[in-house]
Amino acid sequence: MKLNPDDILTLIKKIEHIIAVIQDEELNYESELNDVHPIYTKSARNLIHYDKFRELDFRKVQKKLHNLGLTHFASAEEHILSSLIKTRFILYKLIDAEPPTTIKAGLSIKKSKRLTTKNTKELLGFRSKGRRVRIMVTQPTESAYDYQLVLDMVKNGMNCARINCAHDNEDIWLKIINNINKASNALGRKVKIAMDLGGPKIRTGPIAEGPEIRKFTPRRNEKGLLVYPAIIQLVPEINLNSPLNAVPIPQEWLDNLKVNDTIRLVDTRGKQRKLKIASISPAGVEAYCGKTVYIESGQRIVHENEDMPDTFVGKLPPIAQYLLLRVGDEIVITKKNQLGQPAILDEDGNTLTNAIVSCQVPEIFDYVKPGEVILFNDGKIEGFIKEATPDKLHVTITRAKEAGSKLRAEKGINFPETHLAVNSLTDKDKKDLAFVVKHADIVNFSFVNSIQDVQDLLDELTELKALEDINVILKIETRSAFANLKEILLTAMRSKYIGVMIARGDLAVEAGWDDIGRIQEEILLMCNAAHVPVIWATQVLENLSKKGLPSRAEITDVVNSLQADCVMLNKGPYINDTLKLLNKILGKMEDYQEKNESMLPKLVKA
Repeated sequence: MKLNPDDILTLIKKIEHIIAVIQDEELNYESELNDVHPIYTKSARNLIHYDKFRELDFRKVQKKLHNLGLTHFASAEEHILSSLIKTRFILYKLIDAEPPTTIKAGLSIKKSKRLTTKNTKELLGFRSKGRRVRIMVTQPTESAYDYQLVLDMVKNGMNCARINCAHDNEDIWLKIINNINKASNALGRKVKIAMDLGGPKIRTGPIAEGPEIRKFTPRRNEKGLLVYPAIIQLVPEINLNSPLNAVPIPQEWLDNLKVNDTIRLVDTRGKQRKLKIASISPAGVEAYCGKTVYIESGQRIVHENEDMPDTFVGKLPPIAQYLLLRVGDEIVITKKNQLGQPAILDEDGNTLTNAIVSCQVPEIFDYVKPGEVILFNDGKIEGFIKEATPDKLHVTITRAKEAGSKLRAEKGINFPETHLAVNSLTDKDKKDLAFVVKHADIVNFSFVNSIQDVQDLLDELTELKALEDINVILKIETRSAFANLKEILLTAMRSKYIGVMIARGDLAVEAGWDDIGRIQEEILLMCNAAHVPVIWATQVLENLSKKGLPSRAEITDVVNSLQADCVMLNKGPYINDTLKLLNKILGKMEDYQEKNESMLPKLVKA
């Protein structure tokens, strides 16, 4: 291939310009560089270089370098200045010219990879044999009481155990930790323990309870013929372990029932219904009904034997209410701590009173503005702020199911267009943090959005005298966190060791489904530039974990996760089957992918 010296010189000038620009940018961050922990000095400098480099559109230069058979910087983020200098050197040699005095890059390609490897090991522990990517597993409550479950997790490749402080309590957390340590010692494998701080949960408040009633419906075929009756379990009282079809009846009355007895009631609609006693066991009395029946607390029950006195249904749990929202509906979000209520309609279906629900984080009312988007329940319901007052938001629904979407209590609320200066470290988090620093290796910091959020955590760790003893994983869940990522990382680098979790669930809602792919890719690149390990989280192999069978899309997602340093699994009844499969896939596919670099092993055709 014939080389045009003028074209090469043009490329050299462009690269020299970039080198000068990123070196000048470093001078603007002298204070921040002086504050980082010594282990991050070179990483922080490279992060600043890379961030400035990405302000430029480098695509035309990339293509020309690629046509020359040179690097096109697709995976140079870990060592950007070194790659620029080396490429400039080669370009000069192509035209038999002598490059200017070599600039000290400070971080070679080999050293940058060693840094990432070292930081990952310090944060997440030793890798498992045969795979680079670690596996983090969210612990269910059962891990406190089922040692075998935990032992199997460690056997099947768990490198790090995650405990969510938003659930359970300190007693259960400690039991889980003891089982993890016991299993680790038994198998000779050190499993790191990470604990999530709950953070400010912006959720819907409680909704007024519905009636104490249960509906029982028999199964019929397409012709309306009875396939099997409604099954009702008569028990002395309802508790947490009672089946969903349980109805409370006094024990002394149940003791007099016999198989094939018939009992009668008038249901809530005034319908006469017969229930036939099908079986009697220590678990309760099973009754069948061939027609739909509505049973409520206090309902009279009559036995066919007139000698038996009547009885009454005991207290049933109230039905969990919801607010049904359709496109065009309005709902009021209130700052007051009051029970949510559905809309009230007149006989013609016109709204007399809009639905209302409270928000569990009242501070948001200080920041939300009219016209901004609001999302409910992981983005399943969308609206915009029609009016905002200091204590109320009037929302118009713009997206919901055609038949209406149900909004229940404790469902997430997102404001993707709003800058919420809500403190990420809550009072509960501070209390939980005192436990975390004593018993865990890593604290996972939820809903970090700004430098101040990170500084608040570092200050709290300093007060607990734990800044040098515990590692930090920053959960990136919002657009604000992504926009401030460089500054967030530089601030977090004042401690050791740090990581980033791409919390793709909330991030997708906040960023939008059309942008989540781009944003997660940029987070990976920025963290690579900082030599900061990345945890790939949310819904990894979720179908397999919960239902026992993965989807094809989930397998592809696992392959993409090889760009990260750790994959997080959520809890589920099939968690150990999920661990086994993930362990195999990561082990096999790492021959083809090393972070964001494609590898070319020998082709295997079978």
